[in-house]
Amino acid sequence: MNSPAPKSRDLRLDFFRGLSLWFIFINHVPSNVMSWFTNRNYGFSDAAEIFVFISGYTAAFVYGRVMQESGFIIASARILKRVWQLYVAFVFLSVIYIAQTAYVVHRFDNPLYADEMVALHFFQQPEAILLEVLRLRFLLANVNILPLYILLMLAFPLMLWLVLRKPAVAFVLSIALWAAAYFGGLNLKLYPMEQTWFFNPFAWQLLFLIGAWCAVGSGDRLEKILRSRAVLALCIAYLAVACVWNATIYFPGLAREVPGWMLIFPLNKSDLSPLRLAHFLAQAIVVVRLVPADAGFLRTPWAQPLILCGRHSLEVFCLGVFLSLTALFMLSEISGSVAMQVFINLAGIALMVALAALLSWYKSLDRRLPNKPVAT
Repeated sequence: MNSPAPKSRDLRLDFFRGLSLWFIFINHVPSNVMSWFTNRNYGFSDAAEIFVFISGYTAAFVYGRVMQESGFIIASARILKRVWQLYVAFVFLSVIYIAQTAYVVHRFDNPLYADEMVALHFFQQPEAILLEVLRLRFLLANVNILPLYILLMLAFPLMLWLVLRKPAVAFVLSIALWAAAYFGGLNLKLYPMEQTWFFNPFAWQLLFLIGAWCAVGSGDRLEKILRSRAVLALCIAYLAVACVWNATIYFPGLAREVPGWMLIFPLNKSDLSPLRLAHFLAQAIVVVRLVPADAGFLRTPWAQPLILCGRHSLEVFCLGVFLSLTALFMLSEISGSVAMQVFINLAGIALMVALAALLSWYKSLDRRLPNKPVAT
């Protein structure tokens, strides 16, 4: 991650994006014992920060070369093509999500599912809700990080141009937008309750931009930060303090021993709390120092499932959302035992890996097949 223009694919990106997709799936299953194995319980940040940062990094890595070699227009056209793919995936996933919820509500005669999944409004006025889904103003639970990705990619041509040409200006504008969101309440409205986006795009764009800067605009400055032992020690200390601090959520006795001014939870995830951002960046620095790009474990068989999922993040994410909703219904209607929770999590991860492997197999077939003239 510390090279501005790597020549080969950095397996760490695929590995940790795949890990974030597994964590997102696990954390979306409520009252899930397996969530204790995810990073959200041991600090201020969680899998969402990993996903957004790596998405910004890989977007800059892919489209930065295109912008430098072919110009702004060509790069923008390719980025907008990706935006369209994300938008189609969002609409498709939302429809599947609503249909799945409607079936379960009818099958088990339990309207509470519709209320919990924010789908009750759809059953009351489907024609209005479908229009608002298309306008990105009606976001179903567990799907809301995908619209964030859509808007970030929609603004990415200008963001990437600034990172490549005027990185200081890009950071000033990005920090100003984040400040307007965090301190000024700038956000986008949702329908019909006049609520706002859970992942505030005006705030989370800062982490996306940092990822893009690390990919194409960091140069020697990032290298100096990563090599500094003082920075590494500071990051490790911050992560340790955050882990202990976070324990006050789960251990009331510990919380009673902490001064009132130190009880900072819940942190503002929607507007990307500075403590969350700093925690993720500390994690990233430690990981980059301890896991080099040529780390041997990245080429071992046990790492391949995560790498496969990371390479097909959009499809795996969509499947994970579907599976997390299915898991909720199964745990509620069949059994909520620990054994059932473990089985559902392992089965869900196996299905995500199977989908990624299937997509990779199809892609390998396309590379092996000779080009044939298109029939007219």
